[in-house]
Amino acid sequence: MRAARLIKLVLLLQARSAMTAAELAGELEVSERTVARDVLALAEAGVPVYADRGRTGGYRLMGGYRTRLTGLGRSEAEALFLSGVPSALRDMGLADAASAARLKVSAALIPELRTAHDSATQRFHLDAPGWWQPPETPELLPVVAEAVWGDLTLRVGYRRGDGRHVERRIEPYGLVLKAGVWYVAARPPGGGPRVYRVARFTAAEPDGTRFTREEAFDLPAFWAEQAAAFARSLLRDEVRLRLTPAGARVLRHVTDRAAAEAALAAAGPPDADGRVEITLPVESADVAYGQVLALGPEAEVLAPTALRERVARAAERTAAHYRAAPQR
Repeated sequence: MRAARLIKLVLLLQARSAMTAAELAGELEVSERTVARDVLALAEAGVPVYADRGRTGGYRLMGGYRTRLTGLGRSEAEALFLSGVPSALRDMGLADAASAARLKVSAALIPELRTAHDSATQRFHLDAPGWWQPPETPELLPVVAEAVWGDLTLRVGYRRGDGRHVERRIEPYGLVLKAGVWYVAARPPGGGPRVYRVARFTAAEPDGTRFTREEAFDLPAFWAEQAAAFARSLLRDEVRLRLTPAGARVLRHVTDRAAAEAALAAAGPPDADGRVEITLPVESADVAYGQVLALGPEAEVLAPTALRERVARAAERTAAHYRAAPQR
């Protein structure tokens, strides 16, 4: 642990020319006294670190000294490619590896480029979780992530969506963070890849064996196919609507975007008032009810009859509210 911290201290000084004891303590997450002891240990080992005295003093490396410890390890190189998603790195237990990788890259750059990381992070930030819901950080995520990186077979306990608890032996191929929820693409030995929600793992432990990864497996393509299939599986019902031009423009914002665009593309020509009739796949009549109400007078339900009557009753109640004078 201390050896890694000493290397990080040298890389920090190499990347930033000079730093105060307080700045180093903050970066290394130790006390200033520990920084002083580390600097003394480096000096005794032959690393030319010296201190500038005074109120504005700090530590620096003498004579353009450069360490040769800037080669990236495999875990650091992998983490570097994920460094734009800091919360994901932290959840997977890779924050330290990413930090070390960034320092090594910074130390290897010419002085004019060493601020590139700070410049980039102040201009782009990815916030993965969705609005109005706390991010999900599964307790077993670091174990699963380690198995993914090392191609390690896992024995897991899993709570299915129907509440049943099952035990599986899986080969974890890759992790996906979708709107703040973690999923792992994995396959039972000899089976096809499936998607598991990491928060539903009740246990996860490597069984001591490694699996051979299928070279043809493409995680982004697999996830895109699974996500599209999942979205389609939710749309188990359909409604007939007549939309005004304004309703047609807004439709994709109140329902499934792909389903809305497909329904509009399949619609016939508009009538004399510019209205079009569409058949829209929906998750359920209850979901469609809320979506149609969001369209207001820009949509008319043609079928099913029960939904049309339900929307009509809602429209009558709404009109009654506005016919009466507002109560003070």
